[in-house]
Amino acid sequence: MDDFLKDQIINCIRYLPHNIIKSYFIKPYSEETIAFRKKTGFIRGVSSADEDYDLLQGANIEWVRESLPAPFNKDGSVNERYTAFKEKCLRYKEHGIKVMGITPLPNEYLGCGIDIREKGGEEKLRQVSRFIMEDVKDIVGGLQIANELGMPRFMIPYNMKECIRFLGVQMEEMYPLKGDCIIGYNSAGPQVDLHLGMKPYLKFCDYVGMDMYLGCFFSLPGFCWLFDVMVRYLWAFTGKPVLMQEFGYIGGGKPKTRREKDEILKSYGFESEKEAKKDIMRFVESLPEHFCNHVKFVCGENREMMTDFMFSGDMTNHLYKELPRVTVIPGMPHTPEGQAKFFRNVIPRLYKLPFMCGAIIYCYSDFHYCGYCGQHDCPTETMWGLVDTNKKPKPSYYAVKEVFRECK
Repeated sequence: MDDFLKDQIINCIRYLPHNIIKSYFIKPYSEETIAFRKKTGFIRGVSSADEDYDLLQGANIEWVRESLPAPFNKDGSVNERYTAFKEKCLRYKEHGIKVMGITPLPNEYLGCGIDIREKGGEEKLRQVSRFIMEDVKDIVGGLQIANELGMPRFMIPYNMKECIRFLGVQMEEMYPLKGDCIIGYNSAGPQVDLHLGMKPYLKFCDYVGMDMYLGCFFSLPGFCWLFDVMVRYLWAFTGKPVLMQEFGYIGGGKPKTRREKDEILKSYGFESEKEAKKDIMRFVESLPEHFCNHVKFVCGENREMMTDFMFSGDMTNHLYKELPRVTVIPGMPHTPEGQAKFFRNVIPRLYKLPFMCGAIIYCYSDFHYCGYCGQHDCPTETMWGLVDTNKKPKPSYYAVKEVFRECK
């Protein structure tokens, strides 16, 4: 077990149970949370939206979550993708929909010459942070600074200490300039080490976000009541309005038999997992190009990390294009109807907690292929949508329309 994982486990043991228990003995609101809901209402949003204004508004969705590219290229020229982002925000604004912009990850900033580890790098980050806030504060509703910086693939090339500084520096510069724009950051699950490090910067946060995907990843089940438990922990730990920044449920997928898995391995030239692990570099090279490139991006040339990544984590589900039998919330199968049932259960339970300031669903539309492994029939990242790939509303769309109507 590496030091990174050890630190996460130790911090969870030290802080998680205490704050969960504490949350049941303190008020579930504060002047700050009351003021937040009064200002914005309960944020009702969706990620990865297309500009289907009628469908979005028809589901009582008032926010969309969009990636904000770095404003400048390495040579100092304006990034065309950033310009396109601003134009899209203006179109959303014209239709009465607010944008939650996600600022760039560390690796994207490195690509345009900003590295806080280098001399002058922190000041460059401060400058671009001020520029972004001044430039977009009147056309977005809020900003999420980076994304899930407790997850190794999003942290590249920083360690946790550097990620905390990366977040804090930006928030410190943006907060005094933000006007009506709200800003915060998010974590993947409890991520105690991240929130612990961010304590000194909470005064620059309007909200703290959490992403949760129970019953969808790894070979683990989930339970809806765990949403209550985890957001209660975050409330007790930070005392800030809590935003369910990203959550959802896969609307399709099933387990594969051992025979079906072996056939997939054979298609790559290997008879068994044991054989693949023994020659992991050749195995990774045999994967589809998109899949191979993602594994190398996360693991580099580290053979041990590659083996764990492919056969001990959620990449195994991508490899076999399955959702294991235990990867489910009881009573909510990975079907269109099970997905709808999930939203009918979870959204009202979040809304009734006064410290919660909103919920942003992942995601608006199904995808034609998986963004991680590139396979069109991988359920892990293709079947999250409220609408299908042809923009036809699924049962989950109507469930969200119904429950969001009650969340004002």
